[in-house]
Amino acid sequence: MTTTGLSATPEEYRRRLDEQPDGAIDGWVAELMRDVSIRRGVRQVLADFRRAAGADDHLVERLYARGGGPPAAVGRSATGELMVPAISLHYLVTGTRAHFPDARERLTRYIVDNFHEIVFI
Repeated sequence: MTTTGLSATPEEYRRRLDEQPDGAIDGWVAELMRDVSIRRGVRQVLADFRRAAGADDHLVERLYARGGGPPAAVGRSATGELMVPAISLHYLVTGTRAHFPDARERLTRYIVDNFHEIVFI
């Protein structure tokens, strides 16, 4: 994989991400959220994000709104799971940056946790 620019392991990938500017990390997280939502659904993106960010549903709602997402767009699925429009997942990136002093670590964790998804995409 390394000949194509991809890292061979999640650990190597994290080391490479640590060398990148914040703007690149933010863009990659937003793109990954979009791509995963297409392939696996918004609920999976939100579950992965909650885990990586160390956030519960209430905090995810706050991050979404703080990032510029319209609070009225936050809803629940028929089974009670948190939902936002797929096209607005990027607001979570901006909200994470605004809320957490260690936002870079949390966003990087989201990318690395989805390493195998990136290789697939």
